[in-house]
Amino acid sequence: MSKLGKYELKQEIGRGSSGTVYLATDSFTREDVALKVLDQRLLIDPDRRKTVQTQFLNEASLVGKLSHPHIVSILDAAVGDDFSYIAMEYIGGGNLRALTDSRNLAPVEKIVEIGFKCCGALDYAHRQGIIHRDIKPANIMLLNDTDIKITDFGAALLKDTDRTQILDIGSPAYMSPEQVRGGTLTYQSDMFSLGTVLYHLLAGEKPFVGQVGLELQTKILHEEPAPLSYVRPELPPELDIVLMSALAKSPADRYPTWAEFALELAKIGRLSRFDQSILDSSKFDALRAMPMLKAFSEPEIWELVNCTNWTRLPSRSVIVTEDQPGQSLFFLAQGEVKVTKSGRLLSILRSGECFGEMGYIKAGETPRHATVEAITEVLVAELGAAETEKGVGNTAQSHLMRALLNTLVDRLAFADNRISRVIS
Repeated sequence: MSKLGKYELKQEIGRGSSGTVYLATDSFTREDVALKVLDQRLLIDPDRRKTVQTQFLNEASLVGKLSHPHIVSILDAAVGDDFSYIAMEYIGGGNLRALTDSRNLAPVEKIVEIGFKCCGALDYAHRQGIIHRDIKPANIMLLNDTDIKITDFGAALLKDTDRTQILDIGSPAYMSPEQVRGGTLTYQSDMFSLGTVLYHLLAGEKPFVGQVGLELQTKILHEEPAPLSYVRPELPPELDIVLMSALAKSPADRYPTWAEFALELAKIGRLSRFDQSILDSSKFDALRAMPMLKAFSEPEIWELVNCTNWTRLPSRSVIVTEDQPGQSLFFLAQGEVKVTKSGRLLSILRSGECFGEMGYIKAGETPRHATVEAITEVLVAELGAAETEKGVGNTAQSHLMRALLNTLVDRLAFADNRISRVIS
C-alpha cells in the first residue's frame, strides 16, 4: 500500500495497539503529515470493537477544533468500511520518553519549561471541554529543546458529544487516583498525570512503581511518592512542594487552576541556577501582563513569544536612534526608557509599554522620529514586520494593529495636552 485516499505513504514511523502511523504526503498540498491508520481487523473482535471505534471517532471528531501552539493539529479524518485514518501535523523530533532515562536526564529548567507549556495546552483543552486522560511522555512530542506539542486525543473525554464514553482507558502508571477508581474525572486528573510525567522526567523514575494491576493501583491510591529532594538532592527544594500539590490524592488538594500550577512552575524556572537565558515562560508572562495585549488569546500570545527576539540591555543603551531606518516594534518587558528628540525629553516609558510603533506601522518607509535610550537595565522584545507576516496569524495581527493605533491615539492626545498647557 503506497497511497491511502489523497495521502502518499512514505514510511512507517510508529505502531500502537490500534494501528500504524505513517509519514505521508498530502498529494494536494505536498505537505508532510502523520497519518494514523486504523487496523481494520480490530473491528472484527466484538470485545475490542466498541473501545477502538470510540477512541478513533473521538479523535477524528476533533479535526480543526484544537488550535494551540502546544497541541498537535488534527487536520483530516476518514472513516470507512475499507480503511479509516486520521491525518495530523507531523512532528519529527520524537517524544519525551528518551528524557525519562536516568542516564540522560535533562536540565531542571528544561523540564520546568516543558511543564509550563503543557499546563497552557491542557488548560486550553479543558476550556474546549476536553480531558485528555492519557498524559504520558510518549504523548508529548518534542520539536526542539523545550518546544512541545501534546498529541493522541483518542482517549479523551469530550464534553459535547452524544457518543458513549469508554471509562476504563489510559496508561496505568500515569493515572490519577480517581481514574484508577473509575470515578468522575475533571481537568485535575490530567494535572495529576502531568505531575507524574514531570516527576519521571526529573527523577529518572516514576513516582509509583509496581506490577500493573492491584499492586500499582494500591500505590497510586494510598502511597505517597518519595520526595524529589530525596531521589535527587541537587534539585531545587521548591519542586517538592509543587509536585506534591499536583500529585495530591484528592483533586480538591491539587491546584485549583492550570494557571496556578503554571505560575508555580514559572517561579521555579526563574529561581533555577541554570537560568542563564530568558525562559519562554517568562516571555509569555511578560507579554500576557501588558495592558495593550489584553485582547490576545493565549495561543496568540504564544505566537508573539515565538516571533520576537528578546534582549537584556544595560542602562544607557541606545535601542532606537532618530533619523535612522528601522521597522521593528519593541515591547518593554522590564525597566524604563526615555524617549528624546534632538536631545529634548519627550517621555518616559515603563515596563508594559511599547515603542517603535510608527516605524512598524509604516514598515520602515520613514526614518525613526525619536531616540529611545535605557534608563535602567531593560528587557525588550523586538518584533519585525517579516517575522509578523511569517509567524503571527491574521487575527493576532488585527489585534496588534488595533492596539498600536490605540497607543498612538493616546500618545497624540497626551502631546496635545502638553502643547495646550505650554500655549496657555
